[in-house]
Amino acid sequence: MICALFTASAHAETLPEALAKAYQTNPQLNAERARQRATDENVPQALAGYRPQIVASLTAGLQAVRNLLPDNTIQSATLKPWTIGVTVTQTLFNGFKTANSVRVAELQVSSGREALRNVGQGVLLDAVTVYTNVLANQSLVTAQRSNVAFLRETLAITQKRLNAGDVTPTDTAQAEARLSRGLADLNAAEVALAISQATYAQVIGNPPAQLSPAETVDRYLPRSRDDATGLAFREHPAVMAAAFDVDVAFTSIRVAESSLMPTITLQGSASRSKQSDSTLGTFGTDQASIAGQLNQPIYDGGMAASQTRQAKEVSAQSRLVLDQVRNQARTAAVGAWVANEGAKVAVSASESEVRAATIALQGVQREAAGGQRTTVDVLNSQQDLILAKARLIGAQRDRVIASYTLLSAIGRLDVKTLALNTPDYLPEVHYHQVRDAWHGLRTPSGQ
Repeated sequence: MICALFTASAHAETLPEALAKAYQTNPQLNAERARQRATDENVPQALAGYRPQIVASLTAGLQAVRNLLPDNTIQSATLKPWTIGVTVTQTLFNGFKTANSVRVAELQVSSGREALRNVGQGVLLDAVTVYTNVLANQSLVTAQRSNVAFLRETLAITQKRLNAGDVTPTDTAQAEARLSRGLADLNAAEVALAISQATYAQVIGNPPAQLSPAETVDRYLPRSRDDATGLAFREHPAVMAAAFDVDVAFTSIRVAESSLMPTITLQGSASRSKQSDSTLGTFGTDQASIAGQLNQPIYDGGMAASQTRQAKEVSAQSRLVLDQVRNQARTAAVGAWVANEGAKVAVSASESEVRAATIALQGVQREAAGGQRTTVDVLNSQQDLILAKARLIGAQRDRVIASYTLLSAIGRLDVKTLALNTPDYLPEVHYHQVRDAWHGLRTPSGQ
């Protein structure tokens, strides 16, 4: 059983429960979800290019008129003109800018989802780390307290033997020195525990109480290093996000090129005016019109050409970034695989060391009682045992973290794989809620 030194109670919080809490409440993850929801809005903004633009106008005011007629008479009046109108503009063709802009927005959404999945992996891995750190530090405090109790007992026995003349004052001084070191080590362990508990509350969302032993996720891991690197190369969210970024950059070239192409629009308008004739010949005017317009850019100072060249360079950069991310994912998978295998060996070696150190201490104690060993021999054996226990606790912690790290390296550290008892956050739900929204200021959450 992994983390055998970690204590638990009948109502202790388990690691899957802690991961579910972190998945629901972690501020970093929730902030990333909000960022993704904002990215979703790029799609309806791009789709707006397909839709008509409607503008209503109203003009009103005072106008003083003084007309000189042919018979040298003067005609004057104070008018209160007003005009109300509506204009509808529909773009028929803009060099495929709208279509490519929609494609860019959709690819940005896909890239953002993979980035969100990657952040989710990081938060879950952080939760595993803080959980196992608290468990390990609790066990270290318990071990250090047992060590202090042993050293107190040893000091008391040594003082009795000193009074009986069996040992020298040097033995008593050595026991006192080891007790002081033990108290210092206990204080350091308690400080580390307090820090890990505070970090736990930051990541999980509540302070830790009793925690159950943490187990590895070996059943979800690949069987070989090659399988691990292959999965990381294909499925890691950072790799998939970078691949979508390549598509975004390539399609952005088409968006930039559209500025060099003609634009065709259709515009219809209707208006009514009252008291707007300064000649006082008419009282009101009603107008309606419909017209098409074709605009062909000839020269814009080189702006569109520069933007196109810039988009091509960004596209080349994105391909290089994809290669870099793939190499990083492959390296991380290899490192995680090796660390996980090494952690197994470390746990086995540490368990053997603790067993041997326990037997050695018992033997030294018996020999010391028979006068064949000194007090310092007993103290040294106890120090060897406490150090062995500390290494075992650290190895057990590293074993759990290494297995989750490998699962993260292949891109599968998520709610679905771990079967956590919490609803999975589905970013596509919000996307479909806003994609075809033609109006409305409230978000789907009601804000």
